[in-house]
Amino acid sequence: MQPIHPDHPIAIVGLGYVGLPLAVEFGKKRPVIGFDINSQRIAQLQEGIDHTLETTAEELAAAGRLAFTSHADDLRDCAVFIVTVPTPIDDANRPDLTPLLKASETVGRVMRQNAIVIFESTVYPGATEEVCVPVLEKFSGRKFNVDFFCGYSPERINPGDKVNTLTKIRKITSGSLPEVADAVDALYKEIISAGTHKAASLKVAEAAKVIENTQRDLNIALVNELSVIFERLGIDTLDVLEAAGSKWNFLPFRPGLVGGHCIGVDPYYLTHKAEQVGYHPQVILAGRRINDNMARYVARNAIKLMLKGGMDVPRCRVGVLGITFKENCPDIRNSKVVDMVREFEAWGAAVEIVDPWADAQEVAREYGLRLGRVDPEHPVDALVVAVGHNEYRNATLPALRALCRGERPVLIDVKSLFSLEEARASGFSVFRL
Repeated sequence: MQPIHPDHPIAIVGLGYVGLPLAVEFGKKRPVIGFDINSQRIAQLQEGIDHTLETTAEELAAAGRLAFTSHADDLRDCAVFIVTVPTPIDDANRPDLTPLLKASETVGRVMRQNAIVIFESTVYPGATEEVCVPVLEKFSGRKFNVDFFCGYSPERINPGDKVNTLTKIRKITSGSLPEVADAVDALYKEIISAGTHKAASLKVAEAAKVIENTQRDLNIALVNELSVIFERLGIDTLDVLEAAGSKWNFLPFRPGLVGGHCIGVDPYYLTHKAEQVGYHPQVILAGRRINDNMARYVARNAIKLMLKGGMDVPRCRVGVLGITFKENCPDIRNSKVVDMVREFEAWGAAVEIVDPWADAQEVAREYGLRLGRVDPEHPVDALVVAVGHNEYRNATLPALRALCRGERPVLIDVKSLFSLEEARASGFSVFRL
């Protein structure tokens, strides 16, 4: 197979946190058509607006060979399709492959002879060949590895990270035939300055992606469980971690809420496939149970402090600072802060959520929650600093105290941003992971 000609257009299918940065980088070097079924998203991008904040208007303008469309027929001349749609889980924590199947159907309808279809969406090992290829064959009428070919190159985008950006993260590549793997690898080398790693097969590349985040999930689950134990022992977790961290090979993980589209989701793709082949994972699912329950654990400890302080919880106002799944990022997908809010509401408390990064309409549409106000004119009885946005990280304890009423309000410092002693001296009853 010949290298992909520089004048042959590439289609990027799905223009979210993963697809858009990819389209922009390729659009600086070769013709690219960015496709998304959301026509409003396309209209915004054509105006130079990216609501995910992963690219700027200047970066969009710099991708001089990039065009946007919501019409699949515009992709018929493309030689390569890169699929970057979401792969979420359902309410039962099972993989929801609907977006991937729909994208494969769209590509199958328009792809030409000898097209290469590269998947970046996170999947379980084997999904490309077992799930996507049959759909491509059905809707194209073409035969896999004869009339069209596949690659898999897992996304490694870290939303909100302006240091470890797309081009600076080494890229795993793979192909359905050795010569396809070479062509896919060469294609990504055009834009990835950090280099590439050519995996032995599609399955290996798929597996590498899910274990990256499974490993992080388990390490965070460990420190979360340690946090629960240390709280019962009356020991501050951060003090313990700082002491243990004085050894050179101690891994610096911190307790916290594990949400988002990767760490809180990917392990379920691996466990789903493991169960299909007759193995019931023990350690991975134990870690998931711990992390999935941490938001409710935090809320219940807040309620304990409120009750100890003589507060009537159903008549209290709780302020929650931050609802995105991570700091300095507008992404609210799979936010575990929502679980915390639900727990407070189950106890009858009125919850006020504020977040300068989140889109109020998206929060309402996704979770049925309203962004409100927490300020000295609208004080609260308990304040949860849930997300480490710079706005909160740089806040002073007197400023936070001014948001609260009562003699001894409760401060829940989920990310351990503030000195425990100084917070108590400021008049707070404090809990932190």
